[in-house]
Amino acid sequence: MSITDASERLLVRMLTAIWRRKDPPVLPQRPYSTNPSDNVQVPMNLVMPLADNSPLGHARLIETLGSAVQEVIAGLDNTQLVHFGRFTIVDGNLCMFSFYDGDFSNYIRDFIYNVGAAFDGLLSHVKDPPPLPVEAHPDEFIAWVMERDALQLTFPDSILQLGPEEDRDPAKVTRRLVLLLDECGRADPPRNVQLFAYRAYPGFSVAQIRDTFKIGW
Repeated sequence: MSITDASERLLVRMLTAIWRRKDPPVLPQRPYSTNPSDNVQVPMNLVMPLADNSPLGHARLIETLGSAVQEVIAGLDNTQLVHFGRFTIVDGNLCMFSFYDGDFSNYIRDFIYNVGAAFDGLLSHVKDPPPLPVEAHPDEFIAWVMERDALQLTFPDSILQLGPEEDRDPAKVTRRLVLLLDECGRADPPRNVQLFAYRAYPGFSVAQIRDTFKIGW
């Protein structure tokens, strides 16, 4: 690292500390939209640090998922909300990426009811898991998921929504973005950030698609 880079990083840390005292950051929440298409194919990026990030730990996790995968598939089908979902190990984290329809809390509650028992086994491999079984602690599980879901800066429009609508000075927007990312880094576990999500044909729910094609449940 050059002297210039080190000086810039030090300056940013100093400015961030000053800005934090003057304008404490507020993490944006998932807003509810009255536009039906805004509530279809909503992304969720759940990032769960693994308790054992060794090859043996990964093997045990995969064995647990393999024994429950049919139950997970049946449960996700029964929610009638999920367009797609996948489990992936990324940099020591078990990630569940999905697109669902409707309200976040309702999605997680349906998930608990239909997949909770199978998901309990996966959560036993995760660092700092929520109270188990999740079916007995739904509110705690919803809060746990929300803390580990990637922050969506583009939900529903763009990062320009940071701050009051009447005060969108580019320099202030950048300052608020720096504070927001700093806050994400301070979280425990650190919050990941989703920058962009593309939704193809967002106007149709899972239920409408299945009904049209006579797929059934």
